[in-house]
Amino acid sequence: MSIELTTPQCSPGKKRRIWYKELWVQVFLAMAIGAALGIVDPSAGKSMLPLGDGFIRLIRMLIAPIIFCTIVLGIAKMNNMSRVGKVALKTLIYFEVFTTIAMIVSLVIVNLWHPGRGMNVNISALDLGSVNTFTGQGQSLLQGQAHGIVPFLMNIIPLTVVGGLADGNILQVLFISILFGCALVAVRGHGEPLIQVVESISKVLFRAVDIVMWTASLGAFGAIAFTVGKYGVSSLLSLGNLLACFYVICLVFTFLVLGPVSMFFGINFWKLLRYLWEEILICFATTSSEVVLPRLIEKLETLGCQPGIVGLVIPAGYSFNLMGTCLYLSTAVVFLAQATNTPMNIYQQIGILLILLLTSKGAACVSGAAFVVLTATLSALSGPGAIPVASVALILGVHRLLSEGMTPVNMIGNSLMTLVISQSEGALDKEKLNRALDGQVEVPA
Repeated sequence: MSIELTTPQCSPGKKRRIWYKELWVQVFLAMAIGAALGIVDPSAGKSMLPLGDGFIRLIRMLIAPIIFCTIVLGIAKMNNMSRVGKVALKTLIYFEVFTTIAMIVSLVIVNLWHPGRGMNVNISALDLGSVNTFTGQGQSLLQGQAHGIVPFLMNIIPLTVVGGLADGNILQVLFISILFGCALVAVRGHGEPLIQVVESISKVLFRAVDIVMWTASLGAFGAIAFTVGKYGVSSLLSLGNLLACFYVICLVFTFLVLGPVSMFFGINFWKLLRYLWEEILICFATTSSEVVLPRLIEKLETLGCQPGIVGLVIPAGYSFNLMGTCLYLSTAVVFLAQATNTPMNIYQQIGILLILLLTSKGAACVSGAAFVVLTATLSALSGPGAIPVASVALILGVHRLLSEGMTPVNMIGNSLMTLVISQSEGALDKEKLNRALDGQVEVPA
């Protein structure tokens, strides 16, 4: 009897890559070197910020056209408007359910933990000037949103098609893309040549992303070096209780909410996290989940999700399904109330957070979006129990450290959501999913 030994890593279709050429290894090493530089020479670490910001800007300049092409092709390939509507409805329900759960989880933990209790912050001693930039930045973003649903919906409609794409407003890009995709389906065969053009443009854009991703390790190095160099150990000590509370909230939500959901739908959560490990590291280092959006689309298709579902759900998730951002906003609101001794009962907390859930929609395209939304919303609230706007200066110094926990949750939540909706639609190849999670399918480099 002969025994044939097989090695899954060497299976056809998958190339064995040298370990140091793996992106996650390069990013991890870059983060370690950046942290070391920030500790040894803080001034040099702070000067590395352009590397991190440059990488983010390189990716962001491609986001709007990629979302446009992805959604248009997704709708066109479904070729069934009733199915598009069904997927959209499921997606919106999923958004609202899990962002609400995120809010509840953070409210429970932060009220039990009391990270701001005993700080007794003197508002008059805080510098409101340090947050004026964010307050001003939020005015255009939140204009009308906090005052009614109609102005919010009107803001989704761009003045021009080109203007919506050029400004990078994700909600406006979504609107244009869905309208264009539905029109292509309506004209049936007449739109086929244009679909082929959009598909060709999409391939070029994704190839451009592959080129930009060569600089991911430099971006991670610059972002971490700046964070450690600017904030250092002092920030960790002064607001360590808040940071510890928030990271526990993120871990609890990830493993005790998203984990069981994943297992319920037959998806091995640990293997999924391992599969997305590179994207998690990049999100953590750059504090931006947008930078991995193009790779995420490719990886989810590799997992067996139909391109039509991925193309519709993932871009929408980056505007509406920001679970990590909801965790951040909930925690920050209650922490600031505790730190400033502002009385807030549970009903007041829920009321403010419901407003924040509305005003945060479409904020993904704004740098420091969560902080902008928090600052501008608090400045719009008045009356008894209102949290002083100047109090946000307390967390301005550690916002980036908080974002390092928030952004990976956004990315993981959107990834799992896409898999769940794909499976509910019968649009998930489970055999391909399992092979990919077991490392038997070559993933996008």
